[in-house]
Order: sequence, then structure tokens, then C-alpha cells
Amino acid sequence: MLTTLTVLIALAAAGCGETGEPDASDAGTVSAEPPISRAAQSPSRATPTPSPAVTTADGSDPDACTDGNCEIAVSEPVTIRFEIPDGPAKLSLTKVGKNEVGYKVTSGNSRTSGEVSGEGSGCVVVFHRNGSSSSCGPAGKPPGRREGAVVLQVVAGADGTAIVRLVSP
Repeated sequence: MLTTLTVLIALAAAGCGETGEPDASDAGTVSAEPPISRAAQSPSRATPTPSPAVTTADGSDPDACTDGNCEIAVSEPVTIRFEIPDGPAKLSLTKVGKNEVGYKVTSGNSRTSGEVSGEGSGCVVVFHRNGSSSSCGPAGKPPGRREGAVVLQVVAGADGTAIVRLVSP
């Protein structure tokens, strides 16, 4: 037992310097490479990069929506161009925050917008030929395909992300 205690004290003393100055034996050993982080040593425990926590069909790439069908998660305002029955449209997410989302869609001379906040909240816009309808409130289920219409759903996330779902016929 005394031997174990002696070894532990010796190890503790070797790891602790009284002055905080480098040991003279370290003076000639300078490493050209930075130390390897724990994340690099153990990929399964790597710290994730800041990104939406929700898994979506198309990740977080707004370009996935240009074909009129997507599901993405974003953590900041974005602009997405897509087609509706009346022609080209531009979606601008104007606000993305914890349990809040705001949007504006412009197409020709037509504009629709909405903003919602609260846990589990979202907005849905249905674009028909010659018009649209929109509502905001509880997010509900993801929208399905509708003949002759394009459906947009934006959902506020508790983690500060927004889910954008776009469904075309």
C-alpha cells in the first residue's frame, strides 16, 4: 500500500509545477503540430457543428426547394425561389428564432406574409391559380399534395430553427 501511495504522490508531483513555468527539459521539444483535440481522437464523440437539430428530408440546403418539393431545416433567414401556379415566386424567411418564424412570399404583384410564435406553431400557405390562402397557428401535420396547388408550411422550432416544407403537385 505504501508503494502505491508513493507512486500516486510522484505522479501528482510530476503533473503539477509550483511556478507554472515550463520545465527546462521541455525547452528543446517544440511541436510543429497543434495538439489533437478530443473530438478528433474520438469521432463518435465529436462536438456537432452549429446546425439545425431537426432531421429533415433535404437537410438545410435552400436550393433543394427550387423544384417545388422539399423539407429543410434552417437556423437563419433565407430566400428560396420556386414556382407556383401563377409563375415564379420568392419565399423570404424573415424571422427564425426559438419558437418563432416569419415569412413573406412575393409573386408578380402578389404578396402574402405571416408571423407566428409559440411552441408547436407554424403557418401554411396554399397557392392556387389566381390566388392563395394562408393561416398561422398550431403547426399540424406536414402538408400533402393538392391537385393544381402548391403548399408551403413553415414551422417554428423550439431549438431556434424553422422547418420549411414545400409540396407541389
